[in-house]
Amino acid sequence: MRTGPMSTGLMPTGLMGTRVLSTLVAVFALLLAGCGGDDDSRSGGPVTLRFQSLAWQEESVEVNKELVEEWNATHPDVKVEYVQGSWDSVHDQLLTSFEGGEAPDIIHDASDDLADFAYGGYLADLTDLLPHRLKSGIPQHSWDTATFDGRIYGVPFLQEPRVLIANAKWLKEAGVRIPTPERPWSWAEFREITDRLSGDGKYGVAWPLKEPVSASLNLSLSAGGQLFHRGADGKVTVRFEAADEVMPRTVHDQVNADHSASPTTLGSGGSDTLPGFFGGRYAMVPLGFSYRQQIVQQAPKGFDWQVLPAPAGADGITQGVSPQTLSIAEDSPHRREAAEFIDFLLRPENMVRLALGDWMLPTGTQALKDPALHTSKDDWATGTALAAHLRSAPAQSVRGYPEWKDKVATPAFQEYYSGAIGLGELRERLEEDGNLVLARYQR
Repeated sequence: MRTGPMSTGLMPTGLMGTRVLSTLVAVFALLLAGCGGDDDSRSGGPVTLRFQSLAWQEESVEVNKELVEEWNATHPDVKVEYVQGSWDSVHDQLLTSFEGGEAPDIIHDASDDLADFAYGGYLADLTDLLPHRLKSGIPQHSWDTATFDGRIYGVPFLQEPRVLIANAKWLKEAGVRIPTPERPWSWAEFREITDRLSGDGKYGVAWPLKEPVSASLNLSLSAGGQLFHRGADGKVTVRFEAADEVMPRTVHDQVNADHSASPTTLGSGGSDTLPGFFGGRYAMVPLGFSYRQQIVQQAPKGFDWQVLPAPAGADGITQGVSPQTLSIAEDSPHRREAAEFIDFLLRPENMVRLALGDWMLPTGTQALKDPALHTSKDDWATGTALAAHLRSAPAQSVRGYPEWKDKVATPAFQEYYSGAIGLGELRERLEEDGNLVLARYQR
């Protein structure tokens, strides 16, 4: 059914007809201009950007909100609305919001969660949106964590090495060699020392491996383990080779052969091990660098602790990381303004504030030079010394990784570490069952 003047059956004539036609042409031109114009046009009032942050520690939330307020105070035409998200549910929550057309403009996530969203067309290509200052200020090995098919889909800004948190008094009394980033323990030496520190109901180490996959893959990089291998056709397959065995076999043997690692903490999260650590049950706990904040807050008065580098393999103290990232939704009508806010948020001085608030390391080269990150207090200097050795986690660009991790790798690693299955069955499940899962995403 036709609408407008033509639906009356009358043709506009004379001056009135000319005016009507002129008016219609003008309105139609405006509509075309609105449809074909810049998505980031600021006409019609101030732009509002929704920034979903996953900050959860009190200091981190405070810093993020302060930076949003500082931006809003100096950018009256582009207002940012702070939205609180949660690490516990971010993947499913984002997937639902993408499919429902309600995704936030600016998205805080981790790089190992981006692949499916990037390949699925949910995230904007940032390659040409980001200013040179930001792109040149972050090392290429960090950009690699959020780059897929040569395009940037996230800005890596915070990273967290895994370290050993040790009872300094216990190690000193035992007379063991204290490792440094320059002279770390080998995996074999680490196993020997944990065995030496154990006995009388005490353990040299407590591995909190409730979620074992990330720790296993990232620490295996020190021995040259890759696990995921991309062929000439671009397809990824799982191969559990000798270098991939070093770290898992060490943990398995500490638990099941040496009895130098507590079997009861294998199903625990990192925080769950802290009471036993403070109580003198474990000499060391492998944890993320940010756990220092909880230790500072919760440790008994006078408890002497220190940060040690994770064990090293054939590739030294290299380890994989999945940095925290900032992305922009593909459907955002204000991508240019969102990129400007990200650039503001990640200026070197602001990146340092975010890192201190989260007790993590910044990715930015200039930010890493800040004196606040090189102090002996709370062992900041030890962690910062590891920054140059952090590389893209093996799973970064693997489509289907979340499903592979949940359905195949997590139960397989848990059963292997507990002694329920052997190394051969671990390999078989990771490779055979794992490749069946990945194949569905690579057709």
